Amino acid sequence: MERSGSGFVLHVIYLCCYKYEHDDGRVSYPLCFIFSSPVGCRPEQQMMYAGSKNKLVQTVELTKVFEIRNTEDLTEEWLREKLGFFR
Repeated sequence: MERSGSGFVLHVIYLCCYKYEHDDGRVSYPLCFIFSSPVGCRPEQQMMYAGSKNKLVQTVELTKVFEIRNTEDLTEEWLREKLGFFR
């Protein structure tokens, strides 16, 4: 987490390995990269973060990359919905 001078969190990065059970019974453990950049960040901060995020995604060769604005929305249901795209 990175904090600004005013003390609020600018960016949250979460890497997780989640047990995902497919509809056909298969089980996989996808590595997910979930990042959050709260509304209200200055455009310069957003651009700087986007560049470093993209470099990380390319370097680590991540394929399941998701963005979320409100970390309270980060639930198992939300993650399952996002992972459903990769069936």
